[in-house]
Amino acid sequence: MTHELLLGCIADDFTGASDLANTLAGEGMCTTQYIDIPQDDQPCDCEAAVIALKSRSIDATEAVEQSLQALRWLRARGASQFLFKYCSTFDSTPAGNIGPVAEALAKELNTSAVVVCPAFPTTGRTVYQGHLFVFDKLLNESGLENHPLNPMTDADLRRWLSPQTTQPIGHIAQAVVNEGAAAIKRALAQAADRGETLVVVDATDDQDLRSIGKACINAKLLTGGSGIALGLPDNFKQQGKLGNGSSGFEPQNGNAVILCGSCSETTRAQIKAYTQGPQIELDVEALLKGEDCVTDVMGKLAGDKTALIFSSADPATVKQLQASHGADVVAHAVEGFFARLAATLVDHGTNRLVVAGGETSGAVISALKLNAFNIGPEIDPGVPALSTIGKPSLAVALKSGNFGSLDFFNKALQALSI
Repeated sequence: MTHELLLGCIADDFTGASDLANTLAGEGMCTTQYIDIPQDDQPCDCEAAVIALKSRSIDATEAVEQSLQALRWLRARGASQFLFKYCSTFDSTPAGNIGPVAEALAKELNTSAVVVCPAFPTTGRTVYQGHLFVFDKLLNESGLENHPLNPMTDADLRRWLSPQTTQPIGHIAQAVVNEGAAAIKRALAQAADRGETLVVVDATDDQDLRSIGKACINAKLLTGGSGIALGLPDNFKQQGKLGNGSSGFEPQNGNAVILCGSCSETTRAQIKAYTQGPQIELDVEALLKGEDCVTDVMGKLAGDKTALIFSSADPATVKQLQASHGADVVAHAVEGFFARLAATLVDHGTNRLVVAGGETSGAVISALKLNAFNIGPEIDPGVPALSTIGKPSLAVALKSGNFGSLDFFNKALQALSI
């Protein structure tokens, strides 16, 4: 069956891309996740295409250029609506990439009053009065202020975006959202009349997100976390454009490994709760001294099929390492280690991979030179099982650091198995 490409999505990291693909597939769209900008001759037989970039923490100019290239690839294949997906915790420094990329995409599409909504209520992320909350805490009081690459020190999305953008930031409050799709649509039209390119929209539950999606049936561009996509498939369904949403997911049953580069509180708790195999902690100081930590870890594995390898230090330790060696040096060294280790593991027969952390996931998937994924069953909210399209044949889970239940790693290994 041949599918018409309806929705083209650009994600700023690999875990976020699989999070979005999970939402779209769960709502009935035949969805493919691509790794980096596909080649011109790469097939695109899906209703929703999600291009996973590794652009969250790079220079804003380069992030804009990559995102525009992705947009042009999607447009050339017939997509009629576009979505820029970033983290539901809005990971970005004040000089970061969310604002510049969103404005550049809007300019390319000649549109304005573009929704900005990172809400993902299922995982506790809500937007109220323009402020982003994690459960009952403001974003900057939730632990995200300690993020090693993108510390979030202000929950006011309008204030956070202002230094990144050239136009005033609009806002649609919860009271308007409560009135439903028609009210949201009117408010967006008014924002366009005021010349507002980006508009922060409140959302505190999934119904709000569905109302926003319905209001944006004719919008060229939306931006947000994966939750902003909840209402979009139904728009296409009502137009009679969706097929059966079939999945080509293929589980595996060989050796498995869990790679953890995230330092989030959630991931560190999940590491402690893991019970199916041994845990091996990376010696970051040894790595920074140039020691061959990949060979050392491979020796410690000794053929174990379900090992967990991690470098998920507490915030104080991370800050100490960054102060001694430089934040970029530490980050690149750890990402490079996991990339080399993953390639070595796959060469030795591992065919199930669980990766925690957006930057770590990007490094691993890039090192393995994977091109695209089919979307499988949901492991936890925001995290699907994935299987590679083409070689090597792998079953994969890519987890954002802050996502997943306490027993996520145990559940992931089972979800990836035959």
